Amino acid sequence: MPAARPDGLGALVAGTVGPPAVALGAAAVALVAVAAVPGRPWQGPAAVLAALAVAVLLLRHVVRRLGGVTGDVLGAAVEVVTTLVYLGLVASR
Repeated sequence: MPAARPDGLGALVAGTVGPPAVALGAAAVALVAVAAVPGRPWQGPAAVLAALAVAVLLLRHVVRRLGGVTGDVLGAAVEVVTTLVYLGLVASR
C-alpha cells in the first residue's frame, strides 16, 4: 500500500506489512473470534471477515482518490474495523 505523502506519518508504515502477514493476522483473529459468541461459532469469524472486507474497500478507495494512505486513513481504518467487529459480535443480543 503506497503512502499518499512521502513526508507524512503514513509513509512510516505504508507497505511494511505484506499480504501473507495480513492474511495470517486475520485468520488468527477470526479463529479467536469463534469463542466470542457462545452458541454461534460462525458469528465472530463472520464479523471479522466482514470488517476486513470493508477495510479493503476503504483502502482501495483512498488509494484511488489520494494516491496512497495517510496516518489519518490508517487510524480511521482501525476505528472502522473495530466498530464493525463489535457490532457484529453484539448483533445477536
